[in-house]
This record gives sequence, structure tokens and C-alpha cells, in this order.
Amino acid sequence: MAQWNGNRPLIVLTFELEGEVFALEATHVREILDPGPVTEVPNSAPHVGGLINVRGKVVPLADIRLKFGMSQRPATIDTRFVVIEAMVDGDPVIVAILADKVHEIAEMAAASLEETPRIGMRWRPDYITCVGKRGPDFIIVLDIGRILSADSQPRLTAA
Repeated sequence: MAQWNGNRPLIVLTFELEGEVFALEATHVREILDPGPVTEVPNSAPHVGGLINVRGKVVPLADIRLKFGMSQRPATIDTRFVVIEAMVDGDPVIVAILADKVHEIAEMAAASLEETPRIGMRWRPDYITCVGKRGPDFIIVLDIGRILSADSQPRLTAA
């Protein structure tokens, strides 16, 4: 995964989890799908409990909200599967993540992006590539490879 270096804008896909706006670098996004059938996988990691069919290929479905200490919730009319390609533990993988709502593909100017503060964050700093400011709101740009890594464990944090 190309790390943000502070000198370039980012093209991101913005989406929501429990009312919080997050972003992924658009280079990781392959497609956005309406929810479909999910085959549950016994004894799998709690955040990757199912498989979906994406154009004839078996793709794991991750609920990254569990990595952030959020609770699972049933799908709504706005729920989407975001199919991404990312480097996880040094290997390229294709995985779908659940999003409560997908907003848009947007360019975030380099001047609006800052390094992740090491304190005062609700989310694990190592899960975040950078933080962007858009109008009055902050957008958390996720390091999806780190979030999906086998050595990253969920951690509950105080809001």
C-alpha cells in the first residue's frame, strides 16, 4: 500500500460506519455492491465471518466496525459491500468490507491532510493513514491493510 507522504492530495472513497465518516484511498476500491447472500464461515475471525460471491470469485466479507469496538448491525437500504484490493501481511488480497453508507469519491487536497495524532483519538492511530479536514468535518483515512492484518486485534476505546 502506498503510504501518504503529506505532499500529495488523496483521491478517496468516503463511507460511514455508525455515523462516523471514514475514507479509503480510491486506488484500493474495485467496486461497490448492493448486499447479497453471505455464507457464514464457522470458526473464522470475528470480523471476517462470511464469504460472498463477486463475479464468480469467493471473497471474504469483513465487518471492520468490530475492529473499532463497534457493534454489528443489520443491513439497511444504504448498506453496501465495498470490494477492495489491499496488501495484508505482505500479500495482495481481495476482500469486501461492510459500509453503512457510501458517500462519494473525492479529492482531498494535501493541505487538508494531517498526520494522525498519537493521543486524543477515538480510533487506534496505527489503523489510520492520515486525517483530513473537509469543511467543519474530519475524515479518517484508513490504513485498510493494517486493519485487516492478522496481528491487529480489536481494541475497545473510550469515545
